[in-house]
Amino acid sequence: MRILAILVLGLALPACAPPPRPVAAPAPAAAPARAAAPREEDEYTRYELLAPDSSRFHIRFEVTAITPGATVYFNPIRKGSAASDESVHDAATSQPLPFEVVSGEEARAGGLPEAEADTRYIRIHLPRPVPQDGGVRLLIEKTYQDAKSYYRKGADRIVFARPLGIRRNTVVLPAGYELVACNVPAQVLSEPDGRLAVSFMHTGPDPAPLVIEARRLAP
Repeated sequence: MRILAILVLGLALPACAPPPRPVAAPAPAAAPARAAAPREEDEYTRYELLAPDSSRFHIRFEVTAITPGATVYFNPIRKGSAASDESVHDAATSQPLPFEVVSGEEARAGGLPEAEADTRYIRIHLPRPVPQDGGVRLLIEKTYQDAKSYYRKGADRIVFARPLGIRRNTVVLPAGYELVACNVPAQVLSEPDGRLAVSFMHTGPDPAPLVIEARRLAP
């Protein structure tokens, strides 16, 4: 009888135990932020290095604006570079387009929400609204002066060192200089006027830390 009572008591204990505490379901994961729709495509930049002592280089930037319905396009002016001689043309007609240089805050208010407050932008008035599934091709030219990007090294060498985020790029050396070093795979061709053009395709997600070194040829 004693053994039977212990068994009965043992069977009764689970019935007296408190009910299991409900486990809260995990909170649903936040939906990933949607990436901003691209505003441009098919970019190409050509840098023409000017006189070595000037720290100046001329830029020809070709780009297609693709935001449907857009009537303006914003092109940033690189921080640390002094810009001059800006011009913009419709690549389809070669007609000049009106533009003005605006602050980052003005660019945000004018349709570029990701504009940086401490960056200036060229606001370009497009010749026609960007069509659906189409684009407006632009040619933007400007000259930068930037002693940190383009400078002399010793008596007969120059260096062009600049992170480049555009996929397709060409750097044209000054007349009378030959390429002696380039830290990315590149194609080197001679221009009709004899200058050397160093071209490369950048495919990485981050800007390419380009460094080019050239030497002046003996007269």
